[in-house]
Amino acid sequence: MGNPGQSVLRRRASFNRYPQEFYPGGKSELLRMLQALTVPAADKVKASAVVSPHAGYVYSGSVAGAVFSSVSIPPAVIILGAPHDHFRALFSVMAEGVWESPLGDVSIHRELSGLLLEACPLAEAAVDAHENEHSLEVQVPFLQFFQKDLSLVPVHVNVRTTFDDLRNLADGLAAAVNRYGGDVLIVASTDMSHYVSQESAKKLDFLAIDRILALDAKGLFETVRSRGITMCGVQPTTAAILAALGLGAQKSELVKYQTSGDASGDYDHVVGYAGLRIY
Repeated sequence: MGNPGQSVLRRRASFNRYPQEFYPGGKSELLRMLQALTVPAADKVKASAVVSPHAGYVYSGSVAGAVFSSVSIPPAVIILGAPHDHFRALFSVMAEGVWESPLGDVSIHRELSGLLLEACPLAEAAVDAHENEHSLEVQVPFLQFFQKDLSLVPVHVNVRTTFDDLRNLADGLAAAVNRYGGDVLIVASTDMSHYVSQESAKKLDFLAIDRILALDAKGLFETVRSRGITMCGVQPTTAAILAALGLGAQKSELVKYQTSGDASGDYDHVVGYAGLRIY
């Protein structure tokens, strides 16, 4: 957490800057919402990775809640964030410090982040890449809800990564997890199609979902590009599939799919949300 006398690196939660944009900023209200969105008694599997959406909880929270309810959450979690801005490094890792949350501070897993930086030559240690990135942040309260001793490795995945870059990251992830030796969950943060009709969203999204279900990382990457699917986290999802395969995963399941129209009633301009588990 830093040497004595030094300030601890802190990733400030965006709920302090943009109240209520994604989830409640108060602990009690947030806990009530998480209780409503999750199914703690659901049957769980030990997964290598999950795919989870990152919109406001009123829109995508039930999908995130369903997928996190369906897996065992270990104390160590790596979150691969979908980029909504541009940053110099291909893969930016927050390697030390604290991540703020209304449910309490979460420590950065220094050992696991260090192993990832050693194993992936394209990754760099950086804090500022994460400051305004909500795609990682919205996953954290769900993880805390199920795992009180949570520690994180947040990874910002740049939009300009190639498939070969993502394979490099995935190889590094698998190597780091294997060297660590304990249970680790990889979370790929992504929404699906953006601002299309409900009919178009389902048609396009399931082209991508079918590739995830087949554990076909290259097929997913190429399908999203060739079909113009506005899946903002295709890079994190591609890397998560490859890493999960490297860790021995053999199966992928769709836990839940819906669109923003199911919450807003507007089916002409929807965003799609998919929750999947890979094990």
